[in-house]
Amino acid sequence: MGHLRHGGALAAALGLLLTAAAPAASASASASASASASPTNASASPADTGPAGTAARGTGAHYGNPVSAPFGDTFADPMIVRGDDGYWYAYGTTDPLREGEKQFHRVPTARSADLVDWTYVGDAFGADQRPAYAAPGAAFWAPDVRRIGDRYVMYVTVTDTTVSPEGSDYAIGAATAPTPTGPWTFADQPVVAPRPGGGGGFLWTIDPSQFTDVDGTNYLYYGSYYGGISVTELSPDGLRAIGTPTLVAIDNKFEGSYVLRHDGSYYLFASTANCCAGPATGYSVQVGRATSPRGPFLDRDGIALSASRAGGTPVLTQNGNRWIGTGHNGFLTDLSGQDWIVYHAIDRADPYLDEPFGINERPMLLDRLDWIDGWPTVNAGAGPSAGTRPAPVTTGALDERFDAGLAGWRRVTGDWRTTGGRLTGTGALTSRTTVGGDVRAETDLRLTGATGAGLTFADRVEVRVDGAAGRLVARDGGRTTSVPLPAGFTAADRHNLAVEVRGRQLVAELSPARLGDQRAVVTLRLDRPVTGRLTLGATGGTAEFDNVSAVRLYRPARNAVPEPGVGAPLRAWSDEFTGGLDPAWSWVRPDPAATVAGGALRWPVQDADLTGTGNTAGVLLRDAPTGDYVVETKVTLDLGEESVRNYQQAGLVAYVDDDRFARLAQVAIWNTRQVEYGYELPFAGQPVYGGTIVGTPARTTWLRLAHHVDRATGEHEFRAGSSRDGVSWTWGGVWTFPAGTTPRIGLVAHGGAQPAVTAEFDYLRFFR
Repeated sequence: MGHLRHGGALAAALGLLLTAAAPAASASASASASASASPTNASASPADTGPAGTAARGTGAHYGNPVSAPFGDTFADPMIVRGDDGYWYAYGTTDPLREGEKQFHRVPTARSADLVDWTYVGDAFGADQRPAYAAPGAAFWAPDVRRIGDRYVMYVTVTDTTVSPEGSDYAIGAATAPTPTGPWTFADQPVVAPRPGGGGGFLWTIDPSQFTDVDGTNYLYYGSYYGGISVTELSPDGLRAIGTPTLVAIDNKFEGSYVLRHDGSYYLFASTANCCAGPATGYSVQVGRATSPRGPFLDRDGIALSASRAGGTPVLTQNGNRWIGTGHNGFLTDLSGQDWIVYHAIDRADPYLDEPFGINERPMLLDRLDWIDGWPTVNAGAGPSAGTRPAPVTTGALDERFDAGLAGWRRVTGDWRTTGGRLTGTGALTSRTTVGGDVRAETDLRLTGATGAGLTFADRVEVRVDGAAGRLVARDGGRTTSVPLPAGFTAADRHNLAVEVRGRQLVAELSPARLGDQRAVVTLRLDRPVTGRLTLGATGGTAEFDNVSAVRLYRPARNAVPEPGVGAPLRAWSDEFTGGLDPAWSWVRPDPAATVAGGALRWPVQDADLTGTGNTAGVLLRDAPTGDYVVETKVTLDLGEESVRNYQQAGLVAYVDDDRFARLAQVAIWNTRQVEYGYELPFAGQPVYGGTIVGTPARTTWLRLAHHVDRATGEHEFRAGSSRDGVSWTWGGVWTFPAGTTPRIGLVAHGGAQPAVTAEFDYLRFFR
């Protein structure tokens, strides 16, 4: 999403999005800041190889984050699409690009040949360019660019419309263009108009993401914390919402959606927690999977993203390196078939573009997206990279843009010619380069008069678009299989045909822009692997080809980075609460209502909090062992579901003082129940609070903090995990404490006393 400074409608949404920097008027108001964050997920980072802070420069086959460094210090809500010219184009939210610049770019646009070296090429919209329904001061957030038919469509959040003089009457607008760089022309009407909220103001109609299913139906996902994420069907041209929207992710937890189709399932990526809390930002990406674009989207544990105790499997979360607030993602596939996630993040050492508490500096990052056991994860679970990494594959032995004739090709039959960087012809044209083994070949394709066109490997294995029959066909010798093209499919529109061969398995897909929205997918078991030349073919008339490539197929990651485990118990540091309170405990602000009896610590939830400058909550603390350890507690807290009981919570805390702590707790945040890993630290003369989301709580929830000291920096890293049964764990993000501090471990139960509820802790256990 964009910036909090642009508005905020209701307390329900603000509770999630405002940081706890200011003094609280009451315990309840202070506790509302605890909802400003939502937990994340990450692990110790083998992804971090090479010097920290490496700028995005292509070094042969390597790169370093942030990839937007060549043209901008910030580039939030990024999205990347490959253009007809073979270049990659990136789009960002309305912001200045450089520190000190102060000029707001209205959807800044950058171009790259290799996804690593980027050049700013202008803004999508001029200073006075806006749709008729937009107010004069409107900005454009979170662009989403797709190819629909023979043109590009950009969906944007229009932050202020003429519907209300009060502002925050967000809408989703659309603009069309013949090329990725425009010229862009706004549609006269919003795709999704401002939506009044039930409690006043307007729902947050922001963060659009378009998706087209294999049956040709267009969809648009949109929404945020106030209102949740919904999906609506779109007209064939993608410019009008039709039908009734469906809620797919609950309010007060998710925003920044992105949907793709992978191996026949639909995946909803959504960001959670506060995008913009400076050095305490815990934004992260979670995912749910469905059998329909309308959901229900369930996480790995089978919990719906639309439930009060909302699900969400972590995909991308901070891991203790320089990057925090890793969220609002896009998606792309390189020429080898490897998927990548594009997103923004905050350098915790440089969180603001200019003055403290102003615009958050959120550059664009790019990392490998792996699929392990049917679920996406970044760098096999290692999280965001901060060092030198293998770069995306954007060229290969065969990489033809048809800008310099046909020297690398041999005419077999028919007539072929190049014009304006495109190949047009009929018959067969064969590469002089041999391809084979595990390979991915692709081409942009348009049937301008042909009844069929496609690719053939080694004069034997063919994949073609059969425009006459309306099918995508795969053939190996005399064996043929095919799937239908969607109703309304126009073969004269440009599409991308990608064919992957791994061993004897062929998978081919047809899509408009390589963004995880296939129009057709066909598979075929081959008689034998392929080795030979690649042939372009068209029958029954002419076809147009462009951006032809054949490169070695990527090697998928099979195993995830190990998650924290527990070793030998450290009983001398632990407490089972079998007698009175162990003398090793000490209080910050003692609470006489907390008692130990019957093998449990029972603590009525206080009308108090730790965030901001109020510091009214009690904290029960004990010393922690040195070195690496895991600390665990089991806490029962009956918060019910759906009802509003802000911000009652109980859980673990790693604590240095009242202005530097990390709190892992199950918490009621408006109508949701979440496991929040909140974090407060002093910055620029005041405490700053944020957080990240780690799993889904049950009535009884197990919580863990895994502690590690970074050998290079001496920082204390605490990674959070939660479980609903004490067996299966969801691991999330990392918060850090400076070298030289001595964090203690403790328990908390606070956030509000209405209705009265008691937290019950069964134990506090340390493990190596």
